[in-house]
Amino acid sequence: MKKLWEGRFQGKTHKFIEEYTESISFDHRLYREDIEGSIAHCQMLMKQGIISEEEGKKIIDGLHQVMEDIKKNGIDIDPSYEDIHTYIENKLREKIGDLAGKLHTARSRNDQIVLDVKLYLRKEAKNLIDLMENLQYTIIKQAEKEINTILPGFTHLQHAQPVSLAFHLLAYYFMFERDIERIKDFVKRLNENPLGSCALAGTTLPIDRFYTSKLLGFKKPTENAMDTVSSRDFIIEILAILSIIMVNLSRFCEELVLWSSPEFDFVNLPDTVCTGSSIMPQKKNPDVAELTRGKTGRVIGDLVAVLVTLKGLPLSYNRDLQEDKEPLFDAIDTTKNAIKAISIALEGASFNRERMKEMCLVGFMEATDLADYLVKKGMPFREAHETVGKIVQYCIEKGKKLRDLEIGEYRRFSTLFGDDVYQYIDLEYMVDSRRSYGGTSRKLLKDQIEKIKKQKRWN
Repeated sequence: MKKLWEGRFQGKTHKFIEEYTESISFDHRLYREDIEGSIAHCQMLMKQGIISEEEGKKIIDGLHQVMEDIKKNGIDIDPSYEDIHTYIENKLREKIGDLAGKLHTARSRNDQIVLDVKLYLRKEAKNLIDLMENLQYTIIKQAEKEINTILPGFTHLQHAQPVSLAFHLLAYYFMFERDIERIKDFVKRLNENPLGSCALAGTTLPIDRFYTSKLLGFKKPTENAMDTVSSRDFIIEILAILSIIMVNLSRFCEELVLWSSPEFDFVNLPDTVCTGSSIMPQKKNPDVAELTRGKTGRVIGDLVAVLVTLKGLPLSYNRDLQEDKEPLFDAIDTTKNAIKAISIALEGASFNRERMKEMCLVGFMEATDLADYLVKKGMPFREAHETVGKIVQYCIEKGKKLRDLEIGEYRRFSTLFGDDVYQYIDLEYMVDSRRSYGGTSRKLLKDQIEKIKKQKRWN
């Protein structure tokens, strides 16, 4: 196998070192982007008169043939090829002979790989957004069905205030919406063309980087060739975004695990996403949620791996940078699969409405509404808070619930209590009275869901 750099060397590369240093085993997935970039580069070389039109057409035709061969037969993962760039150039040489060597005029594998990864990430960003929006759609469909379902809202995993289940689900919708916005914002910074930066300092040849930017759909060329070939902050950024997505998914999964336990019994996950036990016949385990929770650590590890790789590298290119792609590919694959899996699980999930309502009747969740009631009657909030705290303590001592107290018992603590107090601690009233913007009122939720459906153009 002809090495692109072998002119300087006398002996062949040691077989083990060849295997140790290769990247073809993982960067082969970039073949489409590598050929796409090569075609644009060739078109620019023709336009600038650096190669003839006849030569350029032969090279481009050969690249199309290589693409078709790969689609049909796959890629021969041979360490002697080193990387996807070498593989494609050697395959091109088999098609058109030594003319293939002219394709590498005015570029380096250093700018090639940055180009390939940027083109790859642009496509994967769209795939991620599509998957996230599908998950959001599933959330919206469930939320529409569960607007009238009331469950305890928690702080510190303790009963806090009653909320609509739709409200709880929409909390994750908006988490994922911010994730989508982060991806879109990332693409804006990603969209600068590295091609033509060459090894680190540009080239003496009269290339046109603005032309290749146009051909490849980039906003503009990168500004500094040294920065271009030695920086991987765009990889760090997408890995950070993927880590945030996985953390948000993991929090959702933690609730699915808790809620599917007999102690909560809030949700029933479909059998199609659960597994059983090899020894306990009764078990139905929420493995998809648990695995996603576990895979979150894996994606965070991918981010940390690249951060540590980069932290001590001098400018410009260093071979250490080869270590960025395996974590990147792993994180993207893992995150995409996790989003798909949770979408499937949520789509088939059913919620135990009666159990959720039952759990709203314990834990003194009416307490804040009682304090608000006294505030509306003119009592300062701090005094109202203390008064209701004493009522709760009274209930604990007497083994009673707030809704079970007679009006005379309430009036022992404040004469401001009247018969209308029972309206204020009705579950549906408590939910619907939270009409502040972003609150859990069912009217607000219906309006919010309709607004989202119009924005996303969902029927």
